[in-house]
Amino acid sequence: MAHVLVIGGGVGGLATALLAARRGHTAELFERDTRAPGTALDRDFFGWRRPTVPQAVQPHALLGAARNVLRDDLPDVYAEMLRLGARERHELDWFEVRPPELPGDQDLVMLQARRIVLESALATALRAEPGAVVRHGEPVTGLTTASQAGDDSAAGEPGGAGEADGIRVTGVITEAGGYQGDLVVDAGGRRGGIERRLGAVGCRPPVVERHRTGLAYFCRWYRMPEGMDEGPRRPWAVTGGAFAGCAVFPADNGVFAVTLFVHTADTTRSALRDPVVFERAARSFPPGEAWLALGAEPLSGVLATAGLDNRWSALVDERGPVVTGLVPVGDSITHTNPTLGQGTSLALWAARRVARTAHRDPGSDRFAVDHHEWAVRTLKPWFDFQVVADAAIGERFATRAGRTGTAREVAALFDCALEDPEVMRARARVRHLAEPPERAYADPEIRARVARWLATRPDYAPNEAGPDREEWEKLTAG
Repeated sequence: MAHVLVIGGGVGGLATALLAARRGHTAELFERDTRAPGTALDRDFFGWRRPTVPQAVQPHALLGAARNVLRDDLPDVYAEMLRLGARERHELDWFEVRPPELPGDQDLVMLQARRIVLESALATALRAEPGAVVRHGEPVTGLTTASQAGDDSAAGEPGGAGEADGIRVTGVITEAGGYQGDLVVDAGGRRGGIERRLGAVGCRPPVVERHRTGLAYFCRWYRMPEGMDEGPRRPWAVTGGAFAGCAVFPADNGVFAVTLFVHTADTTRSALRDPVVFERAARSFPPGEAWLALGAEPLSGVLATAGLDNRWSALVDERGPVVTGLVPVGDSITHTNPTLGQGTSLALWAARRVARTAHRDPGSDRFAVDHHEWAVRTLKPWFDFQVVADAAIGERFATRAGRTGTAREVAALFDCALEDPEVMRARARVRHLAEPPERAYADPEIRARVARWLATRPDYAPNEAGPDREEWEKLTAG
């Protein structure tokens, strides 16, 4: 079996180390933060300053794909999350009477929890795993490498004029010294600095594909009144108009987040940082009004994030592997904008794949190429789907134009799903990464149902939830 060195202690890194140890490998995880997630959830979630993980306090969606990895491969982690207060919600629970179950319906379940609940459960399991060592407060500062001939070298000694052919990563360097392993896993995310470290040892740069989204997000956390276990089932938790949208994210222990999103160039953007303005604007959307009407207690100020992009990074180019002995997982492969909530699922898929394959000559060219080709087959289609979806939202918000033609038909599919269980099932299979949209939405029966729904609504105009622009300007005025 292999000795796996993991850079980064976020969700992808924790899961990789734990899954690898459970498969019989040994694992060492290196994390710059001096502390680990604990079980004091509110203290850690609201009070732990994590500048390298700004998304930690933003809402997370644990889709069916992520839940399935936890349920099937890490059942103790899954059970611990439920013990800590995570809740399950089946997509077909939207209907008063759930339709008869079909094969695959068991995978259409959202796990509602803050990110800290998943991190806490993973960290608890990892601490008890005899095959794993976690080194908090010991960030990786460099890489050790060897040529195909077996000559060892350290980071900071470039191997020629930028040519990386034959460079194999053999370990990592921290301020405490060097550590050798059979495979290094980059789970450091998009801010992890792996491009700089690879350049320092003479590697060609990764192949990066980047798409700006033009979206800014503002969220505020609340807790439902004491004694209230469930929030409103209706209206649907995500709505949007021509220039802004609102989403509600139920989480654990009666906690939920309300999120507003606008274009980064929207002149009202800065006003949404004010809690009074934020709540006024949120209440103008059906889900925001329904949840805020509960009399919930605010737990945070307004948390803003923007400048997000969809980023795909590959360590294999037309010449072959950029480097061997090192593979990426999580945001180090694909950082996706949070509108579809895919990030955790894709990270867990990659972590599981590393754990299942780390014994297959992990320092070889073949291993690097296989990992890359798996990612292109398995992760890239969902990245591409995210890019298309975000482009449509960004264009709509930027132009404030209604959706017509094919875009109108796509929007109708989503609205039809709220009334038709069969269309909802198709939508949920895409949402939970169980089936690609080009297959689920091309089903003749689904297309016929949506067409019939549209035919009875000749004046249907999508994305009309929420205020018009004049009202929005008044709501966001100081």
